[in-house]
Amino acid sequence: MALTDLEKKALLDVVRKTIEARLTGRSLTELHLSSEVLKEKKGAFVTLKKHSHLRGCIGYIEARKPLYKTVGEMALAAAFDDPRFPPLKPDELKNITVEISVLSPLKEVKNIDEIEVGIHGLYITKGFHSGLLLPQVATEYDWDSLTFLQETCYKAGLQRDAWKDKDAKVYKFSAEVFGEH
Repeated sequence: MALTDLEKKALLDVVRKTIEARLTGRSLTELHLSSEVLKEKKGAFVTLKKHSHLRGCIGYIEARKPLYKTVGEMALAAAFDDPRFPPLKPDELKNITVEISVLSPLKEVKNIDEIEVGIHGLYITKGFHSGLLLPQVATEYDWDSLTFLQETCYKAGLQRDAWKDKDAKVYKFSAEVFGEH
């Protein structure tokens, strides 16, 4: 799925307007979205950065709601509910840049040779543990596919080689990533 520039701008506006509404205590103005693509159910992550450093990142892996609703909800979650950071303050908003990752469906990985760094994100589950890293993370840190897999295990709170365990499941997905730059 390739979003048009107008659809990308509309989603970036959803993030900004949703966060601004929460920070100002105003209700969100009605969003007029003419694109049917934005109404399709898709998984997505919203990443907030402050001076190029992570400030919040939360998303839905699976397609639960229309894309524009998912993006709005994840904007609020990334700004106010990411447990790694305190809630966003009004004076921080001017220094925040937004990135959105629209996810493809998950596909189970049977062989690590299937993982393409820069193309695929990874999701691992084992017991009650799970962890996900978006495709751009491996590129940002210049990881190979093995390191990417190990870091995804670490993010899940598992041993770095837990992906080898027969009760572990590794999934790959692609993402259309865009943002304010």
